[in-house]
Amino acid sequence: MPELPEVETVRRGLEPVLVGAALTHVRQNRPDLRFPFPERFVERLSGAVVERIDRRAKYLLTALSTGETWVTHLGMTGRFTVDGEQLGEFEEPAPISGKHEHMSLCALRDGAATRIGFADARRFGFMGLMATEAVDSHPWFAGLGPEPLGNGFSGAHLAEAFDGKKQNIKVSLLDQRTVAGLGNIYVCEALYRARISPRIAAGKVSRPRLERLAVVVREVLNDAIAAGGSTLRDFANADGGHGYFQHRFDVYGREGQPCLGEDCSGVVRRIVQGGRSTFYCPGCQRR
Repeated sequence: MPELPEVETVRRGLEPVLVGAALTHVRQNRPDLRFPFPERFVERLSGAVVERIDRRAKYLLTALSTGETWVTHLGMTGRFTVDGEQLGEFEEPAPISGKHEHMSLCALRDGAATRIGFADARRFGFMGLMATEAVDSHPWFAGLGPEPLGNGFSGAHLAEAFDGKKQNIKVSLLDQRTVAGLGNIYVCEALYRARISPRIAAGKVSRPRLERLAVVVREVLNDAIAAGGSTLRDFANADGGHGYFQHRFDVYGREGQPCLGEDCSGVVRRIVQGGRSTFYCPGCQRR
């Protein structure tokens, strides 16, 4: 499933094409994805001008001139594709691009039109339309913790969230109520860089180590965004390109391989925590 860096990469790819553009030729090719499309989805998008594109956790939030926000979750295989622009508006809706494309539209700005499609082979993604002023209170967002790249995320926040917590720190960091948008890959990588065992109880980690962890989480996410995210199976950015951060993994997916740390003879191990694979070096990440 695309994690925060992948969703942020998609957002940055769509932003120069969509912001300031009018949405025309909106086409919906099926009634649902993971959930049904919003009522009158095509009608409500048609003619709207995109004011901005934000990201909250793993959601894309496209604020419209109509006072509504178009919300997209990519699920496991969802992807936007941006076709080349042409002068003038399309006279007819562009044909469906592949059997897995479920909606498409034209972004019209400064006399040029760009076709954008959304495909999702496994259909675990979903879309919503809601009043922009009500986004924060919507059930999808109301319980989310602070953004790990925002000002609300810090060692102090982690110390408060983990106070007395007996659950291991790996699973605790995946709790979206604690930190919004962190996923399995980047938690493994951050814990390794911070030299914290994924098996230690969250409430047992000292305040200085949590301060270091908060810094490292930001570093890992920013490094991944700079590399265009990670492509393990299906992820592609809006231009159809792949991310490259998977070539820089320190531990994720490296079970049985030597630790990359200096002066460490450890071997990367895989365990299962909370139903997810955890990769770590028992030499560098002692409890």
